[in-house]
Amino acid sequence: MTLDPDTLDFGKGGGLIPVVVQDAATLQVLTLAWMDRAALEETLASGEATFFSRSRGGRWRKGETSGDRLHVVSITPDCDGDALVLKVKPVGNACHLKRISCFGEEDAPGLGRLGRLEATIDQRTSADPEGSWTARLMAEGPKRAAQKVGEEGVEVALAGAAGDTEELANEAADLIYHLFVLLKTRHMVFQDVLDVLARRAEAAKNPV
Repeated sequence: MTLDPDTLDFGKGGGLIPVVVQDAATLQVLTLAWMDRAALEETLASGEATFFSRSRGGRWRKGETSGDRLHVVSITPDCDGDALVLKVKPVGNACHLKRISCFGEEDAPGLGRLGRLEATIDQRTSADPEGSWTARLMAEGPKRAAQKVGEEGVEVALAGAAGDTEELANEAADLIYHLFVLLKTRHMVFQDVLDVLARRAEAAKNPV
């Protein structure tokens, strides 16, 4: 994670720059904060989000008192160099009101909901297998999860060929869930799949 503070325009905001903080997995916007140059440098050095509090008049590292920290995954400046997007892996809540986000609980559509599904599966892994289907599948291992993916794949094909749209959507949801469980049993994440798609898309731009 590298970013040269000299490429940013702190002067436009009187020494401060706005920072949109986003969950790296779900793409949910968590909060809007501010950084001065020193806060940015501390964030880059520590890997944990540090901001400038306009009400306190000084820097503060998120989680110093609450324990709810933001581990930084990436920092991206906008085209004018006067704003940042901070993608983070949150530990606890981002909002001081003990909510996941300062802007409500709704996930970003698309990949955001898939990210939330993956996070839920991760949490259920440690549950009692007697009371959790996810925990039971995880305990039974990759072969059982792969079997379920195969079964659900057939159900999707049948619904696609002869079922209505609601049936197809429901069967597709079951398939995606079981695919995510299978990936988890193999110590993989959905980002591994997205990385393959990204490489294929890049290769398609420059066909041999």
